[in-house]
Amino acid sequence: MWIGILSIAIQALLVVHCIKTGRNTIWIWVLVLLPVAGPVAYCAVELLPELLGGRTAKRAARSMKKVLDPHADLRRYESEARIGGNVASFQRYGEELTRQGRYDEAIEQYRRALTGLYEHDPNLMLGIAFAQFGKGEPGAARQTLDDLIRLNPDFRSPQGHLLYARSLEGEGNIEKALEEYKVIAYSFPGAEAAARYAQLLMAQGQRDEAKKVAQEMLEQARIAPAHYRRAQKEWLEVAERIVDR
Repeated sequence: MWIGILSIAIQALLVVHCIKTGRNTIWIWVLVLLPVAGPVAYCAVELLPELLGGRTAKRAARSMKKVLDPHADLRRYESEARIGGNVASFQRYGEELTRQGRYDEAIEQYRRALTGLYEHDPNLMLGIAFAQFGKGEPGAARQTLDDLIRLNPDFRSPQGHLLYARSLEGEGNIEKALEEYKVIAYSFPGAEAAARYAQLLMAQGQRDEAKKVAQEMLEQARIAPAHYRRAQKEWLEVAERIVDR
């Protein structure tokens, strides 16, 4: 009985804390409907990061918040775009819409920002290309990137270059895609470009070259810091599978 009373008291205190400190009201439902898991999650996400102040705790809190309320950032960016109406807010909203898979809406936001001084802004055009590619239109993405390069010849973006190679591959222009992958594979800040290059080489029957690229990836990873190997785990596993084939 005392455990039950204590549990209810803790729930009530945390609900009051949530209301008084202006936390997201979704927490009230979590605390009320989940008598044990709710308070634990609230303490882990809202209270511990403030008490500990460490980066690890803050990262864990952000991850938990995304699980509990995956659309929180989207709502915030939508509000900023509606109220502020500046290029930066449209871009943030477009990026989050793309992450959520709402590609047509993302393209609309980017196009709203492509006016005046920002008519040919390369970052906005790159955002459109990412949304077009995510939508399953690699040809449109490649055309947007061609326009971007033509209008902004000095602009450089490793992610944009990789997207260009992927768009060519998606269009079926394999020879040109291999050329672009080869250029970006060794300068891209991460293992994804080289892994995709090796995958395409293998798919085209160029097994020896594919294994060579993958082996070089793994050798570089062995001498890289541990955080690099953790961050690039997915692509390093691709390289391992190619080497083992």
